[in-house]
Amino acid sequence: MRHYIFVMILMFLGVATTSYAQRTRKVHGEYIYHAPENVSLEQAKKTALSRAQIQALGDEFGTVVAQHNATLMNNTNGSTQTDFTSLSSSDVKGEWLETIGEPKYEISYEQGMLVVKCSVSGKARELVATQNSFVAKILRNGTEDRFESDNFKSGDDLYLSYQSSTKGYVAVYLIDDSKNAYCLLPYQSSQDGKVRVDANTRYVFFNSKTAAPLFQPADVDEYNMTCEKAAETNYIYVISSPNPFVKAIDNAVAGLPRELKYEDFQKWLTKNRTADKDMQVEIKTISVKK
Repeated sequence: MRHYIFVMILMFLGVATTSYAQRTRKVHGEYIYHAPENVSLEQAKKTALSRAQIQALGDEFGTVVAQHNATLMNNTNGSTQTDFTSLSSSDVKGEWLETIGEPKYEISYEQGMLVVKCSVSGKARELVATQNSFVAKILRNGTEDRFESDNFKSGDDLYLSYQSSTKGYVAVYLIDDSKNAYCLLPYQSSQDGKVRVDANTRYVFFNSKTAAPLFQPADVDEYNMTCEKAAETNYIYVISSPNPFVKAIDNAVAGLPRELKYEDFQKWLTKNRTADKDMQVEIKTISVKK
């Protein structure tokens, strides 16, 4: 039986492929971004935020090589409400765990050029060593890696290929702009709330034909992407750890994956990442058009 995901506007992105120290610290960063002519105000704010977070991590933990940030935006009647979470990529010395309060922006123009100053505070922790890594790919209308795509049309099939360097556990969530988190994996048929995977084994999730050896075909939830607007954006969290972890507490919804509020999902994720130094998160962004 197919389940249909009603995708809506949101914004995101992020990758983490390292293990972490346990202690968290409060950090603060500022950045002034001079935007090129072809960059919108919202894009400029995203860039300023990301670089302010990089600055905060660099000041606290040392040189930061790369940073990917997750931004959830909801535009209602011309007013944009924004939630921020951030994840750093591999080879960084610090990781952004959560934002404290709302980032602050100062918008100005210098000789016709848009200038955005962002200041942000949050909780972060130092990265210690790289021990484990995984590769996750979003696939459209096919189960081979050559079908990897971040651009979908309404009605397209969604699959996920996954391979880890170590045996462990994986979960997958989708976030929409009504701030709901949908549990795509474990499947709804799961009794223990976790999916165990072997090392160096490629899996394809959300397809009954590739269910073995982890599942029976009847246990697999398959997903079609749908679009209520002309174009929408969706974000998928791939969560991996060599240590056991159980999915968040959620609720059954007719015709949709099990869900919980975004705030509850973030609390669950932050709690697990703080407790598990080996837990990694990669966030995929996909667009859907009619």
